Amino acid sequence: MDRHMPISRRRLLLGAAAFGVPAVLVGCGSGSPATGPGRSSGGGTGTVTIGSNASDEVPKKALETVLKGFTQAVPKVNTVDHNTFQENINRYLKGTPDDVFTWFAGYRMRFFAEQGLATDISDVWREIGGDYTQAFKDQSTGTDGKQYFVPFTYYPWAVFYRKSLWRAKGYEPPRTLDEFTALARRMKADGLVPIAFADKDGWPAMGTFDILNMRTNGYDFHISLMAGKESWTDPKVRQVFGTWRGLMEYHQPAALGRTWQEAGQSLAQKKTGMILLGMFVAQQFPEADRDDLDFFTFPEIDPAHGTDSIDAPIDGYMISAKARNVDGAKALLKHLAKGSSQNEATKLDPGTLASSSKADTSGYSALQKRGAELVSQATHLAQFLDRDTRPDFASTVMIPSLQAFVGAPNEIDSLLAGIEKQKANIFR
Repeated sequence: MDRHMPISRRRLLLGAAAFGVPAVLVGCGSGSPATGPGRSSGGGTGTVTIGSNASDEVPKKALETVLKGFTQAVPKVNTVDHNTFQENINRYLKGTPDDVFTWFAGYRMRFFAEQGLATDISDVWREIGGDYTQAFKDQSTGTDGKQYFVPFTYYPWAVFYRKSLWRAKGYEPPRTLDEFTALARRMKADGLVPIAFADKDGWPAMGTFDILNMRTNGYDFHISLMAGKESWTDPKVRQVFGTWRGLMEYHQPAALGRTWQEAGQSLAQKKTGMILLGMFVAQQFPEADRDDLDFFTFPEIDPAHGTDSIDAPIDGYMISAKARNVDGAKALLKHLAKGSSQNEATKLDPGTLASSSKADTSGYSALQKRGAELVSQATHLAQFLDRDTRPDFASTVMIPSLQAFVGAPNEIDSLLAGIEKQKANIFR
């Protein structure tokens, strides 16, 4: 599909900004040289401001380390809580944004490019293009054929577990949904909470819906549903929620009051048996325990689709349309595009993989090597629900709807009817 150019074989949320923007986000860019929107401050010298959603300790440290090697200008980072950043990004970009800002590839990048809120960096891509595969370039290209995004890191979603716990219990990775359910039942009998789960922030449950839908109905149907072209009352969608409801008894209870970090920590503490999450779950493991972390791709539900699709979101950087130091910003993006820069980040953040094909993967941990292998074997890579659909639909419809389902999984028909009604108004 033209709006979702998928990567073959190889977030967080953009809110509707219906509420006020925190002062820390409004003030972004105040340290930039005041030379006027879109103008250079002197050939890449001066200050380059960066609006960053890397608020967790590990990715924050990784970015700080990478920026130490940038000498063409003085980088000034404005770090905002991840969810707050996403929820206010629309107003932020229309106000006084930083020169450079962290964002996501694909649909979400194109959304801002089409609104004229991002700077065309096709000239940057003429220099860095040889370091990326065509698939990554596609995910960085707007509907006008120009580039607006530089990929930095990416990470696959899978089912993670502790090898030592599984070895002690004699558990084996399941290949089918029946085997997955049987394993969960066995874990419960062994006194474990089978599936660590959290949805306080609204987005983690999206990953569960994504994989169940792709396993049940295939990648093409999933992407078409995200684009508003399928009905949420379709029996195919109801089947997804029916399957999910059947797994709920094995999920960690009270998920709406738990963060993904807390769920990840329960896995690290061997209180839960497994978790469906992005590879960034490794951030919640003490360094000494990270070699004990492993994963398997979510098992097959329908043999017609097998396990050919996964979520593997790409994170990176864009330049705002109101950037004050465009030359410095472009120099910074070139620095971030270097394989060596991405290697520094992935060394410090074990839950990520480098996007550049020039990155040295020989230093990857066993987990990172397994992650790269999983991505290379996938036929289709989705960018995650809140990145593959309209931002207003993701934030105002899907977050409350999925949280409602998690809280009351028996109300499927009325839930889907409500989603479809709202979707029709948004996508018309």
